[in-house]
Parts: sequence; structure tokens; C-alpha cells
Amino acid sequence: MADKATQKKKADAQNSTIAKNRQATHEYSIEDKFEAGLVLEGWEVKSLRDGRVQLKESYVTIKKGEAWLQGAHISALLSASTHIKPEAVRNKKLLLNRHELNKLIGAVERKGYTIVPLGMYWKNGRAKIEIGLAKGKQLHDKRAASKDADWKREQARIMKKA
Repeated sequence: MADKATQKKKADAQNSTIAKNRQATHEYSIEDKFEAGLVLEGWEVKSLRDGRVQLKESYVTIKKGEAWLQGAHISALLSASTHIKPEAVRNKKLLLNRHELNKLIGAVERKGYTIVPLGMYWKNGRAKIEIGLAKGKQLHDKRAASKDADWKREQARIMKKA
């Protein structure tokens, strides 16, 4: 009985991921991660359930003490209502507590950090987005990270054979 429950939890964890921004870890070195809620419209939630979101060119800005997700593309379903006009690239407000917002604002304004979305997932039936406090990588940093990843992969192959 416990085996089925664990399998269901693992399946739910895998299915809870809506989208990932793989390019963010390549372009930036992530210093800190935060979980934020999203203010969405009904048609956007339906599109998220269908997996119609792209975070590739999105970023987070701070305006008037609030965090906003910009550039995230959520394409509308064909069965969307006729009385609304879905806007695919709409700015979405992020829900963070004041302590987290103050930390983000301080890092962005004083230390030159950037806030990038890393992934979107479901948690207790609500859409959440993982954002990261990041610094941009130089070309030589990207090459070093690629070499490290290749070396770790090679080590895993060697250990598996032995």
C-alpha cells in the first residue's frame, strides 16, 4: 500500500512541472532562489494546465515595490471565451512577502543583480514560479561551466562501468 502512495507522489511531482527555463542557468549564475505566486486570469490557468507557456525570454522587474513577470508567453487555447481578448505576453504580478521583496530590491538596485524566472509548477492546485537572483556569466564562465558538466558526466560513466 505504501508503495502505491509513494509512486503516486513521485508521479505528481513530475507532472507538477509546467515549464522550465533551461537557458537561465546557462546565461546566469544563480545566487538565491525564491518561490512566488502569480496573479493570473482564468484563460491563463487553463493554458497552463495544457502546458502552453514559454519562459525563455522572460524576466522579472520591480516597479513601485512590486515584482512583475514580463515577457512570459502564455498562448491561449482555441476554446477560449469569445468575450475576452487573450493577450499572450501580458505582465503578471508576482506574489512575494515583504521580506523577500526587500531582499530582491536591495540586491537589484545596489549590487547589480538580475531576477530571472527558473521554472513554473503547480503546488496545492496553485501556479507557482521559481525565480532566481542571478548575475550574468561571461563567455569564459560559460565555457568553464560546460567543461565541468562534461567532466561530471564522464565521471558518472566511469563509476557506472566500475
